[in-house]
Amino acid sequence: MITRRGVKKKKILAVDDAAIILQRISDILSKDYEVITVNSGSRALRYLETDKPDLILMDIRMTPKDGFETLREIREMDDRADIPVIMLTGVEDKRFVVEGINLGICDYVLKPFASGDLLERIERVFKGEKDAQKLKNGG
Repeated sequence: MITRRGVKKKKILAVDDAAIILQRISDILSKDYEVITVNSGSRALRYLETDKPDLILMDIRMTPKDGFETLREIREMDDRADIPVIMLTGVEDKRFVVEGINLGICDYVLKPFASGDLLERIERVFKGEKDAQKLKNGG
């Protein structure tokens, strides 16, 4: 998707089994990003077979396949393992944070989340990628 300024919008895949959360994410992000929503880890994996988003927002607690199980499978996919992931959770539990870090997440966001907080964390991930690319290119 192209913005009015001719710049390609970054694509974000949002994965959550709660329709209200997916709608909220879409409402917050759709002005600045192309948002794809799916309601299960299995559907996220099917989507990733054919398309590669710039970022994944994923709930931890989903059934039948939780966010960690889904992320493990994503990390094993060719040309998908490097997609940045921000985990969403309603529970502040250090075990979840540690497990997420071990799976290479960029950040995690507690639900319910403020729209400004979510946007700031997403922008931080994209800025970090941009800075890393500059360093890689020597400038």
